[in-house]
Amino acid sequence: MNTLNISLPDVLKSYVDDQVSERGYGTRSEYVRELICKDQNRQHLRGLVSAGVESAPTVPVSGDYFESLRAKVKVRMRSANLQSQAPLSL
Repeated sequence: MNTLNISLPDVLKSYVDDQVSERGYGTRSEYVRELICKDQNRQHLRGLVSAGVESAPTVPVSGDYFESLRAKVKVRMRSANLQSQAPLSL
């Protein structure tokens, strides 16, 4: 693992130390690693949202659409449950 040294003003260093102790991190490095991972995840999510916004136009849907979708899901779930409960034929 590589090492990265950073300089922080006293106020930020105190904040990091408080977060480490209050949130149960073992070290400052663990806290900073988690912040970086969360930032990566946030950037990934922003990319997905951006791709969705730029994708094909959406079609307005009504409550009937969702009711129909729920009904289809229920039918598939019942079918899957019946198939999993059926005895094996040899």
